Amino acid sequence: MEQIEPKTDVVVQLSGEDGNVFNLCGKVVKALKRNGYREEADEVAEKLWGQHSYDEAIQLFMRYVIVE
Repeated sequence: MEQIEPKTDVVVQLSGEDGNVFNLCGKVVKALKRNGYREEADEVAEKLWGQHSYDEAIQLFMRYVIVE
């Protein structure tokens, strides 16, 4: 997987979490909102529906936050 430079400096711990993509999206969205990135949070939530696989969803998250 290629390295993606995220749009924000927000760090989200996704490893060890419930792997359900909607659960992970909720964690990303909450972290973005908590750090003042409300518009970006809305973008992530909206764009999730256009992803065709789990990997695409993770790549989407990585475009917005630093995933650990």
